[in-house]
Amino acid sequence: MFRALRVRNFRRYASANLLSLTGTWMQRIGQDWLVLQLSDGSGVALGLITALQFGPSLLLSMYGGVLADRYPKRRLLLISQALMGLLSLVLAVLVVTGAIELWHVFVLAGVLGSISAVDVPVRQAFVAEMVGPGLITNAVSLNSTIFNGARLVGPALAGLLIGAASGNTAPAFFLNAASFAFTIAALAGMRTDELLPSPPVARGAGQLRAGLAYTWGHPDLLLAMGLAFVLGTFGFNYQVTIALMARETFGLGAEAFGLLSTCFAVGSLSGALLSTRRSVRPRQRFLIGSAVLFGLFTVVAGLMPTYATFALLLVPTGAAGLMFSVANNSFVQLGVDPQMRGRVMALYFMCFMGGTPVGAPLVGWVAERFGAPWGLILGGAVCVVAGLGAAAWLAHRRSLRVQLQRAPLRIRLAVRPPTPAVPDPQVRAAEEKMAEKAPGQQSL
Repeated sequence: MFRALRVRNFRRYASANLLSLTGTWMQRIGQDWLVLQLSDGSGVALGLITALQFGPSLLLSMYGGVLADRYPKRRLLLISQALMGLLSLVLAVLVVTGAIELWHVFVLAGVLGSISAVDVPVRQAFVAEMVGPGLITNAVSLNSTIFNGARLVGPALAGLLIGAASGNTAPAFFLNAASFAFTIAALAGMRTDELLPSPPVARGAGQLRAGLAYTWGHPDLLLAMGLAFVLGTFGFNYQVTIALMARETFGLGAEAFGLLSTCFAVGSLSGALLSTRRSVRPRQRFLIGSAVLFGLFTVVAGLMPTYATFALLLVPTGAAGLMFSVANNSFVQLGVDPQMRGRVMALYFMCFMGGTPVGAPLVGWVAERFGAPWGLILGGAVCVVAGLGAAAWLAHRRSLRVQLQRAPLRIRLAVRPPTPAVPDPQVRAAEEKMAEKAPGQQSL
């Protein structure tokens, strides 16, 4: 289950990442709660802040992928992590001094999203350099385990801090700013001779188009990215729906919001731990099944009448969502050539997070207009329909393939005069040896 941790560089990176991601989740909870405070509980404002944080993925992720394929990934991560830590510190200072306004949060979220759009594809591609192709699936699963372990602790800790500070979100932001130091130290202290970098891609025109063309030529990657887009747009909006369910539906405070996020993280952590056992590329039908299951659990969670039953349903929902996410990520990483991995992973995360600028405000508007549960019900229903549509498309392709295989084959043989092309020297030498060993016989 933990075999990728035998690699020293990955082990140090993963340990530091756990602390850094705990701080990141504390900031997310604090940021969402701060927006609700500054906007008088507006679901649209909450959806907009999420859109600003993830929207730059639509424009910048592919450029991040090009940078990942072109420059040393460790150096890029040192720069991006330092910048994100600085932004967290600025937000904390604005809150603690009382100068914070809603537009400040919007601007900082947009800048953070722009840096993250470059950071994410670089980080994903860097995993393969730390552990090698044989451990990619396990390393991706462990990264998801770490991510959701941080989600388990971070929201609850943020809720307790905000509650203890009488609603002040500054402590969560200060701790997040400090947490980036651990990742920077781990990256700086790596043994570079143990990394397995892919050959860098030289600067040149058309590299973005080459990544798009490569993905378009692989239907299996198109299926994975289509599912990632739909689920990322309409399903993975729990930072909006959980906050609105806690505040508007159940009339509770930041502590309850943090505990609901922790329940979702418990399920996600369980799904990530189950995924660590996988050592081969997932099947397409597993991607589809987990997507449909996640959508069904999301719909049922929206129908829960009490805080306790809603919290209980968040556990299997988080597990199904994480099993889909890990399997989809591994499916894409193990299906690309190393020199294309940065650009393809950038496109993948552009699909996975790029729809959030549309989905999050839409879900927030539905929840504000018709009630928070309807945001969950609508998002889950769209995920189910997308999964069933992907299953129908896959079945059609397989049926077409079977029909082609059953069609009668007609082979026409014709003798042509030898071409004047000069054979490869190694091939020519092998043919001469065969002729010496078996004189009088003609090779076919």
